[in-house]
Amino acid sequence: MNAPIEPKIAPQPNAQDASLTAVGRVIGDLRRGMAIVLRDDSAAMLVTAAESSVDPRALTMLTDAGVACLVTASRAGALGLDAPDASVVAIETEGGLDRDAIATIIGETFDGSQLVRPSAKPATPMQQTALEVVKLARLLPAALTSPIDSDPTEFAQRYNLLALDIANISEYRGAAGALMDYAVDTTVPLEGAEKTRMIAYRPADGGKAHVAIVIGEPDGSRAVLARLHSECFTGDLFGSLRCDCGDQLRGAVAEIEAAGGGVLLYLAQEGRGIGLVNKLRAYKLQDDGFDTIDANEQLGFGADERVYAPAATMLRRLGFTRIRLMTNNPDKVAALEAHGIVVEDRVAHAFPSNQHNEQYLQTKAARSGHMF
Repeated sequence: MNAPIEPKIAPQPNAQDASLTAVGRVIGDLRRGMAIVLRDDSAAMLVTAAESSVDPRALTMLTDAGVACLVTASRAGALGLDAPDASVVAIETEGGLDRDAIATIIGETFDGSQLVRPSAKPATPMQQTALEVVKLARLLPAALTSPIDSDPTEFAQRYNLLALDIANISEYRGAAGALMDYAVDTTVPLEGAEKTRMIAYRPADGGKAHVAIVIGEPDGSRAVLARLHSECFTGDLFGSLRCDCGDQLRGAVAEIEAAGGGVLLYLAQEGRGIGLVNKLRAYKLQDDGFDTIDANEQLGFGADERVYAPAATMLRRLGFTRIRLMTNNPDKVAALEAHGIVVEDRVAHAFPSNQHNEQYLQTKAARSGHMF
């Protein structure tokens, strides 16, 4: 007689897994234009992304309280508001914010005179967290918040909203860059590098996959020629002349093939980590005379939002802990070394400029320290 089969018990998720799930779900709702409830032991607030079509008065109707629009200090300064000494600013107006006021705060305009007696105050810690969650959703760093005075759990259930405990954010931060096991490893012959494999890795937070492109048969016992390439929809796919990304991508493949093998990591960090839509918004500002860094900051982002923990993890999993890095960016060298990858050499990787990207490349050199 066969022994009875013991039932399988699903492993209990740890705190980090639970936080990834909780934050991932609210990110999805924010991207769909929905509101969420953010809470801790002492307070709670209703939060939505300012770029959604929600009328601020709709939040007021739910909470019976005022609404603030949270932006970064750089964005408040771009509007001509006297930003307090704080990284995140809460903007309110006399009579309350309406849809037109929000359009002014988050639009391409830099004329805050359209706002009715605006005030800019330092954001509370919970408001700072609210803006961080919206930013994690790859949306404009601008959030609408309204305090909740009733029980937040009952409030969330009443309006069928997701509630997020602030404690989950710190756990989520700790998981930044964590990768799941690779999703697929397959042969993909490339033009000029036919002996090529692609290995896709999904981030643990459910974001877009990163892809390792292994050309030839690189020897992990030696320093491997490597390139970190952040995806660029406009440059890589369409050959945009506003950047040098397409040249760098195809040039890296050719150089690695010529060297007898190596690895190119294609990282899902469009627009220096701000996403495709926001990169296009930054392009619009560049058309008005801002350089790459200023355009990002005017939108409320940092000059460079990319992280390189996933790249270091991918290299280790491929067995490459010592590399010769093809880059002009000293920050990439420092970031990989901070994550335990030995960069034995920096290999210059520059291409001729054109009339459309000359200022872009000059900004890289002058303001980001790129070495051309």
